[in-house]
Amino acid sequence: MKIAIVHDDLVRKGGAEQVALSFHNAFPDAPIYTLAYDANNTYPEFKDCNIITSRFGQYIKSEKRMKLFFYPLGVLAMQRLDLSDYDVILQSTTHCAKFVQTADDALVITYCHNPFRLVWDTESYAKVTHANPLKRAAYGKVISILKKIDIESAKRTDWFITNAQEVVHRIKNAYSPANEITVINPPVKCKNFYVSQSVSDYYLVVSRFESYKKVDLVIETFNQMPDKKLVIVGKGSREKEIKENAGSNITFLTGLDAADLARLYANCKAFIFPQLEDYGITPLEANASGRPVIAYGKGGVLDTMIPFKRDASRATAVFFDEQTVPALTNAVNLFEQLEFNPDFLRAHAQSFDESCFVEKIRSYVLSKYLADQAVAPVVMDTDGSYNKAV
Repeated sequence: MKIAIVHDDLVRKGGAEQVALSFHNAFPDAPIYTLAYDANNTYPEFKDCNIITSRFGQYIKSEKRMKLFFYPLGVLAMQRLDLSDYDVILQSTTHCAKFVQTADDALVITYCHNPFRLVWDTESYAKVTHANPLKRAAYGKVISILKKIDIESAKRTDWFITNAQEVVHRIKNAYSPANEITVINPPVKCKNFYVSQSVSDYYLVVSRFESYKKVDLVIETFNQMPDKKLVIVGKGSREKEIKENAGSNITFLTGLDAADLARLYANCKAFIFPQLEDYGITPLEANASGRPVIAYGKGGVLDTMIPFKRDASRATAVFFDEQTVPALTNAVNLFEQLEFNPDFLRAHAQSFDESCFVEKIRSYVLSKYLADQAVAPVVMDTDGSYNKAV
């Protein structure tokens, strides 16, 4: 079984990139094809992988320039990536990984984090919604073309996997797949986190500074609670605006290594997750550190968190129902009356550990390959590759 992994782009650190790394751990000999690769700004573990970029990625590596030239250069580059020599294509994607060329008889398995957000959820992009009429018309034309490409590319997928129940109906609405969609929740690397015996006095946010992440909501809330400390880790397009609006009780950090981030998680009072996410790995990272979560109770957290109802020692999070200052304030005040169990939180996170995810992905791919090829069992050779048994 000759397998290739495809991931949209490797220019940042995020949950999707962690999934791509886990694919590598499931199939360590498989090359990883991608639009662009910025070794300095994504996870260092990718340096040990066989990364093959598109021609676009040979010249453009930064996230900013990649977004600037994605249409049409990035799209064309991914369409020209020829993977027709592979039996199995395992894709990790929200946008362009599924644009690659494959053999007609290849088994294509797509782990769809979300349908192409620019195409299927255009209104979530402030750059589009706030554009003047002329620019908006231009965006509309580009998006129309991208939608056609996206739909046609998705037809090559034999089986869809996704990260949470929240996304299943979106994939059905966008691509109308013929086969059942399977949910395999993304992994948390519990080995990277630990439970501290001492907890500090700050709340924690780890997020990109984009509109839908709702970091501004947390800042507005803590501006009205000056006696409570907040630490925010991240960067993004709204960084300047967000920092300008923050009170003196709010601290910003960036450029942290893994040890620094683990220490922040382990020592925070609670982790705050105000956004609606398809999945969201950071709440599980907080749990892996023995710390509870204060979360907007919609989307992916419904798959991963156990909300407080009566017994905080058997819960992992306090939910709030509206993305408003009063709702978040009430959730923080409720949290401060509760006693969570760090050992329970850690054990809960371990049920989502990467080792579980890797085994599920490996089993899923191999079972689909066997069914597709109707061959004798596939066995692992001593070099870690998979081949048909004779």
